[in-house]
Amino acid sequence: MLKALTTSATGLEAQQANLDRIANDLANVKTDGFKRGTIEFQDLMYETIKDPGGKQGASTQTPTGVQKGLGVKVGSAHKIFEQGAAKITNNQLDLMIEGPGFMQVTLPQTGELVYTRAGAFKLDSQGRVTLSNGALLEPAVTIPTNVQSLSITPAGEIKAMLPEGESVIGQVQVVNFLNPQGLKAIGNNFYQRSPASGTPQAGIPGENGTGQLLQGALETSNVNVANSMIDMINTQKAYEMNTRVMGVADKMLEATTNIVR
Repeated sequence: MLKALTTSATGLEAQQANLDRIANDLANVKTDGFKRGTIEFQDLMYETIKDPGGKQGASTQTPTGVQKGLGVKVGSAHKIFEQGAAKITNNQLDLMIEGPGFMQVTLPQTGELVYTRAGAFKLDSQGRVTLSNGALLEPAVTIPTNVQSLSITPAGEIKAMLPEGESVIGQVQVVNFLNPQGLKAIGNNFYQRSPASGTPQAGIPGENGTGQLLQGALETSNVNVANSMIDMINTQKAYEMNTRVMGVADKMLEATTNIVR
């Protein structure tokens, strides 16, 4: 009965972690480029009382064993990089990746390369293409002060219409990873490479399995509110069932202690 209490406690912790994940998804339902998460559970180690196939007598084996499970744990929590819907903004610096891949930017504080799906780019005081938090597009692109219009092709070529004519002034690259689920989310719509993600492969958008770019649009969050609400209800029911098991175990313990009285 004491094991029932501790086993149920692991179930409560697991469902709490799942609810935390759902809450984070719903909180970011309007965050451009956000990717919903998922949690995978694993059962804990087992207490083996009798091994399957153990001997019973000289020539007989048991067809099954006796094992007691000790609960559940969170085995994995990662992002689902499913394509989000397009939000048309008509802003000439807004970029959306249609397909796999990430845009790479440099953090202003450390100079580290990080990766993002949120392409709401702007210009800083020096004409450099940057995000609102100061992260610079990599490779760096500087827009001339006398530019009349700007166009970005699906292959990432940045073309500026200048008084003397049209000129190619930069190239947007798209970076892909062998295992995107292995990326580390660090906030601000940024992801950091890790040993699990593999080496970043930068290239021309639309090549080597990467997505093409869409100018004047942003990718919305891929959180499905209806599915998240259903998941939340299922999580609540699972949490309630574990609390009921704890309540039943507590009553059985109380009945056992009352025998002595």
